[in-house]
Amino acid sequence: MFSSDVIASFNELETSLYDYIVKNSEKVIYMRIRDLADETHVSTSTILRFCRKLNCEGFTEFKVKLKLYLDENSEAKIKSSQYALSEFLERAMKGNLEEEIKEAASIIMQSDNVIFIGSGSSGILAEYGARYFSSLGKFSMYVKDPYIPIHAEYLHNSTTIALSVTGENSFTISHINQLKEKGSKIISITNNKHNTIAKMADMNISYYVTEEWYKRSNITTQIPVVYILEETARAVQGAGQRSRFVE
Repeated sequence: MFSSDVIASFNELETSLYDYIVKNSEKVIYMRIRDLADETHVSTSTILRFCRKLNCEGFTEFKVKLKLYLDENSEAKIKSSQYALSEFLERAMKGNLEEEIKEAASIIMQSDNVIFIGSGSSGILAEYGARYFSSLGKFSMYVKDPYIPIHAEYLHNSTTIALSVTGENSFTISHINQLKEKGSKIISITNNKHNTIAKMADMNISYYVTEEWYKRSNITTQIPVVYILEETARAVQGAGQRSRFVE
């Protein structure tokens, strides 16, 4: 509600008014303009000027907007991780997740290089995925910088595993575009298949859990992603062992 540009435009009195409102928001939405003026030791004209800077015609409209802002940012009830896990397992059992993991493992087995990409919490899991795959014998790397120079000679037989909850992260999309142009196969792991990253990928694995937000942070569980990564890595390792045994 209070953008940095608006806050920067406040004079000294308006800044003190802003400070009081931020610290007493729940109280201010029920106050009269005269009450607020007395509490903050400013004039009613200062308050009205303050409201206009926030694109409000008067103090009443300001209070309505403030209440809406507080409602939107109120404490959300966070579900138990057990609920998210059971939701994922129920859908996984009904779908073809295991077949998709086997298909992904088959693609990765035929690749010389495996590259993991992702941003935010997905980036943390991408780094974990690269380490887990490497621990099981398939050397992998996590690429964090979307502007890192990419040379085609290292990617002609590579697989990129892209992680994203929403499938719309601009940095990950930029990564995929560069890697795809250089000939890398793309496997995406997203919450659903109806997004940009899933459509860009040669193969998508979706885990379908209820998306959750806490204030402005996406806190959708990443338990399914860990499961998919670990099962895929184990499938790759298992297939490698069988191949060596046959030889």
